[in-house]
Amino acid sequence: MGLLAAGTFIMGTDAFVIAGVLPGISASFDISTGQAGQLVTVFSLSYAALAPVLAALTGSWSRRRVLTTALVVFAVGNAVTALAPSYGLVLGSRVVAAGGAALYTANASATASMLAGEHQRGRALSIVMLGLTSSLILGAPLGTALGSVLDWRATMWFVTAMAVLVAPLILWRIPKLHSGGATALRRRFVPLSDRRVLAVLATTVVVFTGIYVPYTYISAVYQPATGDHGGRLAVLLLVFGTAGTAGNLMAGYLADRVGPMRVITVGTVALAAVLLGVPVLRETFATALVAVVLCGVFSFSVTTPQQHMIIALAPGERAVVTSLYQAALYFAVSLSGVVGAFGLGTNVVGARYLSVLAAVFVLAATVLTRVSVAKHTQPEAGNDGWNHGADMRSTET
Repeated sequence: MGLLAAGTFIMGTDAFVIAGVLPGISASFDISTGQAGQLVTVFSLSYAALAPVLAALTGSWSRRRVLTTALVVFAVGNAVTALAPSYGLVLGSRVVAAGGAALYTANASATASMLAGEHQRGRALSIVMLGLTSSLILGAPLGTALGSVLDWRATMWFVTAMAVLVAPLILWRIPKLHSGGATALRRRFVPLSDRRVLAVLATTVVVFTGIYVPYTYISAVYQPATGDHGGRLAVLLLVFGTAGTAGNLMAGYLADRVGPMRVITVGTVALAAVLLGVPVLRETFATALVAVVLCGVFSFSVTTPQQHMIIALAPGERAVVTSLYQAALYFAVSLSGVVGAFGLGTNVVGARYLSVLAAVFVLAATVLTRVSVAKHTQPEAGNDGWNHGADMRSTET
C-alpha cells in the first residue's frame, strides 16, 4: 500500500505545485498569470475526460502493467513540460501528464481495494489517498521552493524524476492482478447505467465544488488574517494539508467500522457548519488557523468513504468506477474555479462570504447523499450495509 501511496504523492505534487510556479511560467512565456492559470484548468478537464476512457481501454491489463504505464506516460508529459519552448506545447504536455495521472490514481485505488479485501477496504483506500494529502504538506511546498531557488522547469524535472524512480518499483513489487477479462469498450461503461453509481458521482461533483471553492481562493478568503503575507498563507496551506491527512486516515477507519454513509453525512454537515463560521473566523490569524484545521479534517473525510461506496456498488469494475469517481472529482475542481470567480465578482458574496457560498454546495451534497444516494443504494435483502460497515458485502472477482 505504501508504494501505491508513493505514486499518488507524485500525482498530488504535480497537481498542486503548478499553482506555486505560475509566476515563473508567466514570466517565461510573457503571458498573464491568468493565462498561466489555464494550465490548471486544462489538467483538471483532461483528467476528468480521460480517466474513465483510459480505465476502460486498459481494463483487461494487469494492474501492475497499468500502473507502470501510467507512471511512464506521466513522466513523459512532465518532461515535455520542462523542455517546452512555447506556451502552447506546455498546454499540450499537461494533457499528456493528466492522462498518466488519471490512469494511475484510479487504478491505485482499485488495486488497493483488491489487495486489502472487503473488510479492510476503507483503511486501504485511506493509505493510498494519504499520498495525495501528504503532497499538500511536503510535495507541493518542496517543489515550489525548488522553483523559487532555480526555476519552474527544475520543479517539473523534480516531479518527472520521482515518477521515473517509482515506476520500476511498482513493476517489481505489485502482484500481477487482474480486475476483469477483455471486455468491449461499451461494456466497460455499464456502471453508468446504474442509478446508484450516478447518484454517488453527482454527489461527488456537488460536494467537491463546495470543498474546493474556498481552497482555490484561500488567499482571498483569509486575507484579513494573513495581510497578504506569503509566510502566513504558507502556514495555512501547511496546516490544511496536515489536518486533511488526519481526516483522511480517520475517515478510512470509520468507514470500515460504521459504514461510509454515516461518515459522509457527519463530515459534510460538520464542514458546512465550519464554512458558515468562516466570515467571522477569518478576521484574525489565530481563529483562521482553527477554521483551516477543521476545514482540512472534514474536507478530506469525504473522499475515502465515497470511493468505498462506489466500489461496493460495482466490485467487478473497480478500475472503471474509481476512474469515474476521479473524473467527477476533477470536474468539480474545474467547476470550483468558475463558481469561486463568480462569487468573488459579486457584491453580495465577495471574499468575505465565499465560504458561505461553498457551504450551500456542501449542504446540498448532504441532502443528495441522504435522499438520492440512500434511495438508490439500499441493499436488496434488507441488509443495512450502508450504515454498518461490518455488514457490507460484495462479490469479489
